[in-house]
Amino acid sequence: MDATSQRLLMCRPTYFAVDYAINPWMDPSAPVDAALAVRQWEQLRQTYLDLGHTVEEITPVPGLPDMVFAANGGTVIDGRAMAVQFRDPQRADEAPAYRAWFEAAGFEIYDPKHVNEGEGDVLLAGDHLLAGTGFRTAHAAHAQLQEVFGYPVITMQLVDPRFYHLDTALTVLDERTVAYLPEAFSPGSQAVLRRLFPDAVHATMADAEVLGLNAVSDGRHVVLPAQATDLAAKLRDRGYETIGVDLSELRKAGGGPKCCTLRLRQGKASK
Repeated sequence: MDATSQRLLMCRPTYFAVDYAINPWMDPSAPVDAALAVRQWEQLRQTYLDLGHTVEEITPVPGLPDMVFAANGGTVIDGRAMAVQFRDPQRADEAPAYRAWFEAAGFEIYDPKHVNEGEGDVLLAGDHLLAGTGFRTAHAAHAQLQEVFGYPVITMQLVDPRFYHLDTALTVLDERTVAYLPEAFSPGSQAVLRRLFPDAVHATMADAEVLGLNAVSDGRHVVLPAQATDLAAKLRDRGYETIGVDLSELRKAGGGPKCCTLRLRQGKASK
């Protein structure tokens, strides 16, 4: 297995909090340790650097506690950046902040026509784009994704509100292999996944419930929540090297390693 060097975008959780509830993970009455969230995020960032990846950062904006979840800020493939439109008004102001970063970085930008929450619901898997819908990204957005990026788009229907974005239910391990939780998808989507990825790794509900599938792979190394022990063992059995990180504070808002990480594919160097 060969590791691919990656260029990643992250946002420090300077203003992280759980002040509202827009998914089942969020409980505004539960305490959040913002300083711990920053330390855990820094561990994730350092893990990427230690693996040889390039990490760029967008400046956090006061009043946007979920901006740390950079994966939702856009979809970037072949130097093209699809900006986002959030479903929930609490996150709406993140969209122009990320769009401005893409513009300053020199990406060719496309504006969304429908609700589209970026790489949270759009995952490049080999020659296909897997596109989630059911809770956040609108199904109508999938047609625009295909027109912008020129990859066949495969709709994935999510059915469990705990796994509200595709990247909480499925991770792309390399161009040929994915890991996913079958129960998070409709019967038809499960059938499509079996057809596309007959050698996929199936996660258990226990690992999905600690956001174990919200992972980042470079084709060899898989960075995933440390609590997802069974999934890590399955991945090692397949020959991947796993690196567990603890993002328990950020999980209180429904986020893990992938949520904090936006892949920047073949873009120009940021200014």
